[in-house]
Amino acid sequence: MTASSPYGTSAAQVAAKVIRGRLGDTASTPVVGIVLGSGLGGLATRVAGAVAVPFADVPGFPRATVVGHAGAVIGGTLGGGPVLALAGRFHMYEGHDAALAGFPVRVLHALGVRTLFVSNAAGGIRRSFRPGDLMLIRDHLNLMSRNPLVGVLEPGDERFPDMSAPYDPALAAGLLAAAAALQIPLQEGVYAALLGPTYETPAEVRMLATLGADVVGMSTVPEVIVARALGMRVAGISCVTNLASGISPHPLSHAEVLETTTLVASRFEALVERWVGGLT
Repeated sequence: MTASSPYGTSAAQVAAKVIRGRLGDTASTPVVGIVLGSGLGGLATRVAGAVAVPFADVPGFPRATVVGHAGAVIGGTLGGGPVLALAGRFHMYEGHDAALAGFPVRVLHALGVRTLFVSNAAGGIRRSFRPGDLMLIRDHLNLMSRNPLVGVLEPGDERFPDMSAPYDPALAAGLLAAAAALQIPLQEGVYAALLGPTYETPAEVRMLATLGADVVGMSTVPEVIVARALGMRVAGISCVTNLASGISPHPLSHAEVLETTTLVASRFEALVERWVGGLT
């Protein structure tokens, strides 16, 4: 008998049962599941009737350890529709398996989520980018040397997921329309994911630019891969919190990341709320 994965379908169903029990009426079928990156958790304050379940209370979830990640599953309504939001995520640079980095998406799927929105803080590689820019993720580069699907095929997964369009064009069009309606500039580009936790060297940034990356970060891709394996639709936005190494005029720090996300928070939150409203 094949041993079940601690971060597979069965474990996700167990975690989902606990979350559903804690959320009660707010656990109705969500129109979207939302993953909030570093410093972007303020969107949770716009969730009406919010009920929060700390990560530490969810089977299989470790505590969130990164500053800027509240570490909770939040249920409620946003833009008139039911949503589930993850205020924080698990990173492989914390020592977690790739499968665990993607596990919360399995849990969201078990809770009825079929559309996933991911967000992250990222360093700007494209020379025209400035801190505070928002970028619609059109594609990504998985340079983490890990894949969350390695191992036994989980029930419901596609063994060889098609990644020709990991970010759904129709959902992207909705984000662009919402941004235009709110007069919020929204760039478009490619997100490169590296393992971290170090920031990239100037030589690595030049390499990433040659490979076609517009921004770089340390998350998101494992979640998107799991979502696509489960047949979920995905949309995503990167917040350019700093210019990448070799482009930035000063040393990089996580404090700068959090400072920039605070400045851009109102635009990011308004955009996502309007977009979610268009899904209902």
